[in-house]
Amino acid sequence: MIIESKKIEGKNIKWILRCPTKNDAAELSELRIKIDGETENLDRESGEGLLTPEDFKKLIYEDSMAERTLFLVAEVDGKIVGFTRCIGNKLSRFRHKAEFGICISKEYWGHGIGKVLLENVLMWADATGIEKISLTVVETNTKAIQLYKKYGFVEEGLLRKDRIHKDGNYYNTVIMGRLLNK
Repeated sequence: MIIESKKIEGKNIKWILRCPTKNDAAELSELRIKIDGETENLDRESGEGLLTPEDFKKLIYEDSMAERTLFLVAEVDGKIVGFTRCIGNKLSRFRHKAEFGICISKEYWGHGIGKVLLENVLMWADATGIEKISLTVVETNTKAIQLYKKYGFVEEGLLRKDRIHKDGNYYNTVIMGRLLNK
């Protein structure tokens, strides 16, 4: 699905919230590798699960056509600095659900970009009739967990020793969900 672009005035920063176009594919591919290498909060290490520019072109096209999928980017001064994808489930028994994740370049943390991406995903999900939206987050990412709780997400489970980080230690993953605001 495609939504209208919005100009956002955040914490000491002005940026644009919009859906990506095929012209963004190469930049998104590079950004994803960069972000994956900046933090242990995401599932991948830099270069793992690589999405090429062609892969992103395909995703952008498919997401723009799908009713229950939303792909948004955050653009500062003509440069994409973060993105979110919310993917609706296509299986009949789970068609009421969607999952999403948010990635923001470390240099843009703390400017409220994640909050705005989250708010727009939730507004879209509610308007689309998605009854449940879920995500996973590493247990040590307490800022993200607090933000999600502020927007109605609850902890639904804990996957113990779910991931191993570069430090060789195991970490837990928190499963969180939010039901449609009716």
